[in-house]
Amino acid sequence: MKQGIRKTKTGGRIQWTALLLMLLLIGCRLSAQTADSIQLPDSLLLPDSTANAVKAAVEHANKMSWLRRTVRGFSYIDTNYVEPQLYDFTVMVQMTHTYDIYQLRTREQSITFSPAPTVKVGPYFGWRWFFLGYTFDLKHSLFSSSSQKREIDFSIYSAQVGLDLYYRRTGYDYQIRGVKLGNRTENKALEGLDFDGLNVGIMGFNLYYIFNHHRFSYPAAYAQSTRQKVSCGSWLAGIGYTRNSLDFDHEKLQRLLDEHTDGVSVDSGLIFNNIKYHDFCVSGGYAYNWVFARNWLLGVSNQIGLAYKKSKGETEASNKGFDFNNLNLDYIGRLGIVYNNSRWYAGASAVIHAYTYRKSRFSANNAFGSLNLYVGYNFGRKKK
Repeated sequence: MKQGIRKTKTGGRIQWTALLLMLLLIGCRLSAQTADSIQLPDSLLLPDSTANAVKAAVEHANKMSWLRRTVRGFSYIDTNYVEPQLYDFTVMVQMTHTYDIYQLRTREQSITFSPAPTVKVGPYFGWRWFFLGYTFDLKHSLFSSSSQKREIDFSIYSAQVGLDLYYRRTGYDYQIRGVKLGNRTENKALEGLDFDGLNVGIMGFNLYYIFNHHRFSYPAAYAQSTRQKVSCGSWLAGIGYTRNSLDFDHEKLQRLLDEHTDGVSVDSGLIFNNIKYHDFCVSGGYAYNWVFARNWLLGVSNQIGLAYKKSKGETEASNKGFDFNNLNLDYIGRLGIVYNNSRWYAGASAVIHAYTYRKSRFSANNAFGSLNLYVGYNFGRKKK
């Protein structure tokens, strides 16, 4: 009897369980079939304008979140190697010693020009990634007709990328530094003479990417916006564009030759008044920051660029189409030593740019750069 009763109770439980499962399946099926037909009361529905506003707000928040993640990704650094900038603003005073060397060369003649060294002083102001300044020539007044030297630099730096924009006008106060007129004894007689028949204009940009940006800080050596804590290096890759214009008065050069030589004439390849060329460059190089003492840094950077130059001038017709003869090498080098305790910083840096332009009858080598001495102060501490 007991065993029979137990079987009856167990069977009843199984039947009740099966019934409940069937009811659940039926309910789920009915819900799926009628879900689209269910409507909320009008009092619970949002107006179309409000629903659209909510949707737009959500999309805007998602976009802002993506933008913030992108910006933070550009600035991400390993704080074991690099100390981020603790302040939003900086002011700086800089003294700049500039130099230029320009060599004009043909198969028979070569003349090297260089202006007298100049010293310029100017203020700079920085906000986070942006750094802007202007320097004034102490030797010549702003209204002097003997010199039209101008230089404007604008830089943006982050952990991953850097951008340099520059404008430069050299003026007319060149001197002859070297002369090669064949096997002539009068070469030395021309060296050191003033020559105001040359004026060079340069404007362009350099954009570069820092591969080891988590641990290596390019701005620490050349922008003082971060502080390198441990020695480290990185490979660099970049692109650039430069527009060069060369104004040359060959008649003034001929008059100098007539005065100081015995019947030497300017080579036909140097008889022109103006040449303009565009320089498109792809570069690569390596940079290293050496932290040799607390708060001290020595930085070295070298980049070699393969440049394609498209020209228009009087020595030859303007280029049409691609020509392998227009490929030349460019160079950008930097050297800097910095003391930076986060609040105050001071140091020196040297920058040199070298460009080569070659045609069948004429070539020009231009090297220019600057030696900078600076002292600055950071303020406006960032919020955590």
